[in-house]
Amino acid sequence: MNKERNFPIAIIGAGFAGIGAAIQLLKAGIDSFTIFERASEIGGTWRDNTYPGAACDVPSHAYSLSFEQNPNWTQRYATSWEIQQYLLGVVEKWKLRDKMRLDTEIVEARFDEAAGAWTLTTSAGDTFRARVVLSGVGGLVDPQYPDIAGLEEFQGDMFHTARWNHDVDLKGKRVSVIGTGASAVQVVPTIAPIVSLLTVFQRTPAWVVAKFDRFYPAWLRKLLSRFPFLLRVSRFFKYWLSEIRGPIVFIDSKILSKIGVWLSMRNLRRQVQDPELRKKLTPSFQFGCKRVLVSDDYWATFERQNVELVTDPIERIERTGVRTKDGTLHEADAIVLATGYKLGLASAPFRIVGRGGRSLDETWSQGAMAYKGMTVAGFPNWFIMMGPNTGPGHTSVLVYTEAQIAHALAAIRKLKAENLKYLDVRQDVMDRYNEGIQKRMKRMVWSGCKSWYLSPDGVNRSLYPGFATEYVLRTRRLDLRDYEIATWEPAGDALTPSRTELSQAIMK
Repeated sequence: MNKERNFPIAIIGAGFAGIGAAIQLLKAGIDSFTIFERASEIGGTWRDNTYPGAACDVPSHAYSLSFEQNPNWTQRYATSWEIQQYLLGVVEKWKLRDKMRLDTEIVEARFDEAAGAWTLTTSAGDTFRARVVLSGVGGLVDPQYPDIAGLEEFQGDMFHTARWNHDVDLKGKRVSVIGTGASAVQVVPTIAPIVSLLTVFQRTPAWVVAKFDRFYPAWLRKLLSRFPFLLRVSRFFKYWLSEIRGPIVFIDSKILSKIGVWLSMRNLRRQVQDPELRKKLTPSFQFGCKRVLVSDDYWATFERQNVELVTDPIERIERTGVRTKDGTLHEADAIVLATGYKLGLASAPFRIVGRGGRSLDETWSQGAMAYKGMTVAGFPNWFIMMGPNTGPGHTSVLVYTEAQIAHALAAIRKLKAENLKYLDVRQDVMDRYNEGIQKRMKRMVWSGCKSWYLSPDGVNRSLYPGFATEYVLRTRRLDLRDYEIATWEPAGDALTPSRTELSQAIMK
């Protein structure tokens, strides 16, 4: 029997994390993996977010896999469509289609301690077995619909930015946008020129800094293609610039926050002349406490004659529009819900049952936590990509993702090289790590106000309290002393099947 077939690996999710993990496995000479994706195409966030103006808020030279850099980005901040094309190209280059099962949603995972393997069950009732699972489902996957009375009563077109309805032509229509977060700052200035009336409902204003976006000329793209080291230099400087600026965003310091406020207010004064409008658009919370947005034209859009900013709270949705608590009915032909995503870190993405029949939701009943954001005690050989407290507040998420892929690959190599049954992070190690994370979190700005970063108990289980470089260094080494190591029983034991029998059972 092919030895490689005795070590099946499951990758759940075909976004950046899943695709990156697959490539690194191939580069390591491991091809016994399968990628499971519930949608009919790869791409994750960049497949789903196709709203007008959708783009990344991290410079494109930094927002790509370090081992698959792209010299052909057409602008400093790549659009959603261009990022999706990049991912599709990477998949084709590495011939990953043959390793994928699209339209396959995993609804349950259960660990068999005797076999040292996970059984994955799909929504269709099919089962697959894997020695190791790399979970790349992402923390921001499912749209968050607002809890507003009367949503179902509206007679016009209504859709979420993450599920944009391209069959609806907004030209010349009255459009209401609910929300002023990361997607709204891109949608609002893009659709404002084509609609007859744009009404934006703002609950809380956001700090917005200038984007300084620009298109890359053809000669520059050719130069980067011919001399790849120049692209690496560009990526290097963009990364370190984000690291240098990081403390302005995440440290709870009045002095540092003032720098961010100054940058944002300069952007506001440049775009908005009306003092009353400026006042409505100026946040009252500390800079960095909520997500800092980037845009060159969002604020300026509110000075257009056909754009109205509404700060009165919404009371309900009615058949013909949005009624605010001051009694005003804002009529609309279409409503766009720019209300973000459900925070997927609060619970397991589906039913996951580890050792002793304990589910991940039970384990996380007091809050989600994991060792270095990747491994959870009681769930052996299960590695989470972008798990609890691994989100960045200031730089590219892919820095963290690649560090996690490297860490998981080191574990896989150890399991294979020493023919181990499983690695399970020790409870005391995980607890000590997370105590340290939450102790540091008290010095971070995020703990100072209510935001989507916080779980219902008010604890930040989303972001990493520090520099990306530090996280990379902390995850670089796999220390087996942090794990409970299970080895196989000697072959021939009447109560324990041999490794060969186990391998055959896994592949069935």
